[in-house]
Amino acid sequence: MITFAGQISRGNIGVHSSRLIGCEIPVHFHQLIMNMRLKFLLLPVLGMLLQHLAVAQSYGEIGVSAGGSYYLGDLNPGKHFLLTKPAFGAFVRHNFNDRLAVRGGVMFGSVEGDDFQSKVNLQRGLNFHSQITDISATFEFNFFEYFIGSLRHFVTPYMYAGGSVLFFNPRATYDGATYELHGMATEGQGSAVYPDRKIYNRTVFAIPFGIGVKYSLNRFLGASLDWGMRKTFTDYIDDVSTTYYLDLNTADPGSVSPGQLVSDPTLNHRVGMQRGNSEYNDWVSFVTLSITLRLNYLENERCLNPYY
Repeated sequence: MITFAGQISRGNIGVHSSRLIGCEIPVHFHQLIMNMRLKFLLLPVLGMLLQHLAVAQSYGEIGVSAGGSYYLGDLNPGKHFLLTKPAFGAFVRHNFNDRLAVRGGVMFGSVEGDDFQSKVNLQRGLNFHSQITDISATFEFNFFEYFIGSLRHFVTPYMYAGGSVLFFNPRATYDGATYELHGMATEGQGSAVYPDRKIYNRTVFAIPFGIGVKYSLNRFLGASLDWGMRKTFTDYIDDVSTTYYLDLNTADPGSVSPGQLVSDPTLNHRVGMQRGNSEYNDWVSFVTLSITLRLNYLENERCLNPYY
C-alpha cells in the first residue's frame, strides 16, 4: 500500500516534481492532465461554433431596385425629398454570414433644384436638373441575424457605408430653352475676372451610407427598403458654388446672351455678389425598394437551414 510521505507543497506543483514514497511524478504528467481538462472544456464550445458555421454559411444575391432620388445643395439646402425623381438600379451582394455582407451596384436617377420651388432665394431665380449615375461598393451590417429563407431570422434593420463614383451633367431651362451648363462658365471660370477658377469635373468620388430593413419573402426571394445619402466631393452638381462674375443689374434684357442669362437669369446682381455657398458640398440621396434572388453557392447549398 502506497502512502504519502508528507504534504505536497503548493508552490512546487507545476514547478517541481510531486513526491511519493519510492517514486516521482514528473512535471509533464501534470501538464498532460491540464491539457486533457482543457480539451474537455473546449469541445462543447467548438461544437457550438461548428454548428453556427453550418447554418450561417455564405451565399450570394442578385437584385433590382426602384424608388426615387433627390439632392441637397445651394438650390435646396435642407428640404429632404423635395423634387424627388424616379430612380432604378441593380446590384449583387455577397453575404459572408448572417450579419455581414458586401454589395456592389449601380443606380440611375435624376436630381433637380429650383429657387422658386425651395423658396430659398427668389431673387436669384436659378434652376437645374441632371441625370445621375452612381456606381458603388458598400459593406453592410445586419443588426439581427438574417438570411433569405430563414423561418426564424427573416427580418432585420441594417446599415451600410462604402465608396462610389458619381456621374452628373447639370442643365437649366429658361424661357423654354434648355442649356447644358458645364462649359458655359456661369461663375467666370477661366475668364478675365476669375482666371484661376477651373471648370469642374462631372465625375466625382462620393461616400454612400444609409439605413434600411431587410425581409425574407420565401426560400429564394428577399426584399429591402433603404434610404441612403451620397456625400459628394463637389459643389457643382447644381452648377452653383461661388460668386457672380458679371454686372447684369443694369443690362438691357434684349442684349443678354444665353451664357449670361444662365449665370444670372433675374439680372439683379453685380460682380462678386454671392451666388452660392462654396463651404458646403452637394449631396445626392436614393430611397429604394429592392427585390433580391438568393444564389446558393454549390458547396453550401445544404448548409442553409431554414429553421435556424
